[in-house]
Amino acid sequence: MARSSTEMDPELARQLFFEGATIVIFGVPEGSEFGIDSNSWEVGPRFKGVKMVPPGIHFIHYSAKRIGGASGETGPRSGIFFYLEQKEIRLLNWDALEEELVAASQEEAENLREQLTSLDPSLGPYPYESLRCWVSLTNHISKEAMVKLQPACGTICSFPEVLPMDEMTHTEDRAKRNLPRYDTVCQNYKEGLSRLPQMKQKEGTEIRFSQLPERMYPKDATPAEITQHSMDLTYALGQLMDTNYPGNTLGILAELQFSFVCFLLGNVYEGFEQWKNLLNLLCRAETFSLQHPDLYSEIISVLYHQLAQVPTDFFIDIVSQNNFLTSTLQVLFSFLCSPSTTKDLRKKALRFRAHLTKRFQWDFEEDPLDCAPLVVQLPEGWENTNNTDATALPEGNTEVPFPS
Repeated sequence: MARSSTEMDPELARQLFFEGATIVIFGVPEGSEFGIDSNSWEVGPRFKGVKMVPPGIHFIHYSAKRIGGASGETGPRSGIFFYLEQKEIRLLNWDALEEELVAASQEEAENLREQLTSLDPSLGPYPYESLRCWVSLTNHISKEAMVKLQPACGTICSFPEVLPMDEMTHTEDRAKRNLPRYDTVCQNYKEGLSRLPQMKQKEGTEIRFSQLPERMYPKDATPAEITQHSMDLTYALGQLMDTNYPGNTLGILAELQFSFVCFLLGNVYEGFEQWKNLLNLLCRAETFSLQHPDLYSEIISVLYHQLAQVPTDFFIDIVSQNNFLTSTLQVLFSFLCSPSTTKDLRKKALRFRAHLTKRFQWDFEEDPLDCAPLVVQLPEGWENTNNTDATALPEGNTEVPFPS
């Protein structure tokens, strides 16, 4: 994440000073980390907000300075999405007890307009040179989409508050659930896990992501249809679209961008998981891509800008060394780069594939791991009792490749 300079063309600065929005912030502890969009800084003693903010979608994120902590040590990150109008003023006050920024009423914010001149020396200018990058990451997120997706409480937390699903504070409560008393010796690991309280995220703090379909195929599907819908996820993607984005196919791009920003700038792992799940559906829905070429052209653009923000080894699993994104995109390219796709979309897909190969050194020519033959171990002597054709298997072979 960039820590931008504040140099700006004087003429542009004058225009933004009179036309841009202002975010006034009171009380953030010195030494905390504060950021807007893809920029962040360490809070100094005079900091009172950001001026000359271009109208549109913005993401404020911050981490409180730890009391008694080492230099530069901050707590978990929190963030707030805003949609700012031209010349708008937003006022945020620091809640020291909860360690979070709380939005003041619009009336309080407007009362500050006459004080902007005196506050000006303590307001940092928005780093305009980073705006192009930010817009490329959020151009599909409308004000309506932002309101729909963000938590009811308004704040996105990297470590949200969790509460026990059941209190079970008394011995009789645990007895009703067939759970052992707290004062008895734990006998094994499984019992130890059962003693832990079941937790749930505090109501109102959840990011309101779309729920993925529980089933990838229709209820009364035949075995052959189940296989087909498991290979081509058009049905599942259509179910998600009908439920969350009826009549607005491009609406899913807002969620794809919102989830990525939540992870990249908000440090919310749930955002990364939602981004992966949405991408998996989109990249494995071949029939849907033929029906909506404009959507898939935009998907390529969205991914191009998102992947530009991460290091080349970002998607490699540190345990398995596998890269989920290469296999996912490999399926996407298998049909977007085929003659069945429109000429313009195929050309764009080929260029994107070449770009990824050059930048990340990803190989899209090998068969995806999930399409590799599954080796099934057969019982000893199987070939003699079940195979009437002596030439069907090499002598002594007890492993047969079985298509998965």
